[in-house]
Amino acid sequence: MRALVAAPRQPGGIEIREVEEPRLTDNHALVTVHAVSLNRGECTALRREMDGWRPGWDLAGVVASPAADGSGPPAGARITGWVNGRGWAERAAVRIDHMAEIPDSLAFETAATLPVAGLTAVGTLSVEGSLLGRRVAVTGAAGGVGRFAIQLARMAGAHVTAIVGRPERADGLVDLGAHEVHVDLATDGEPFELILESVGGASLDAAVSRVSSDGVIVSFGNSSGETASFDPKTFYRKGAAVMRGYFVTHELLQGRTGRWQLAALAGLVAEGRLESRIDVSVPWSDAGSAIDALLERRVSGKAVLTIDAPPPS
Repeated sequence: MRALVAAPRQPGGIEIREVEEPRLTDNHALVTVHAVSLNRGECTALRREMDGWRPGWDLAGVVASPAADGSGPPAGARITGWVNGRGWAERAAVRIDHMAEIPDSLAFETAATLPVAGLTAVGTLSVEGSLLGRRVAVTGAAGGVGRFAIQLARMAGAHVTAIVGRPERADGLVDLGAHEVHVDLATDGEPFELILESVGGASLDAAVSRVSSDGVIVSFGNSSGETASFDPKTFYRKGAAVMRGYFVTHELLQGRTGRWQLAALAGLVAEGRLESRIDVSVPWSDAGSAIDALLERRVSGKAVLTIDAPPPS
């Protein structure tokens, strides 16, 4: 079986190699992978991991062998799913509660964008309860999570403010449902009841200033790589303001998100009620270029790799 592995001496730091077949346990199905999507976390890790390390979280494909315990989708089912690494491969072992069947109308490339970005958007928006009439800010709004969060928050009745790092990153966000789009989060202005914060550094500092006295900041990333530094008085003098962290890997491994949320997301996309924008889609043989584009912030939405069939023997 072939898979993408870390190769520090190769262009892009990655290459396709022969690897061992996935090892299945009773609650895992073997999936033939057709497409995978890239996330900043795994692409960043790729740059520092040793030769042979295998990345890959998001995937979509067809069940080749169902789970031995009889649960989950049958052989031949089209699915989207999440694995805790090793997913950029021709085949992957996927836990049953981390996959969902997808409609025939939903392309594998689109389905592969749903697990990490979609589940993170759902999870971070859920911490505040009802969003009807609430003011929500989304930083890093042009990325995969941000674009899903804008749409889902608007569906839930929130007033949505999208925050981007550069003016050109704002394109299309109003069409997705943002009421306002701003470059960078200012420290002064009307407060927000919920701030989804993924940039870190100065952006997180500003979020502390802008969250309302009964609001919540949900931190789920640090794309800037910068350390936040704020006066604690700015935060605690607000009274009931709360800061929470959200890590979708932890939520998946604890069983607090997964199959049902993925199925709902897939249904919304298939019905045309939720858009998943694929900005870069290339064969996995060109993975290095897609990874570079993502890390250099040249991707608005998601980057996807398609997994080709094995060559004739």
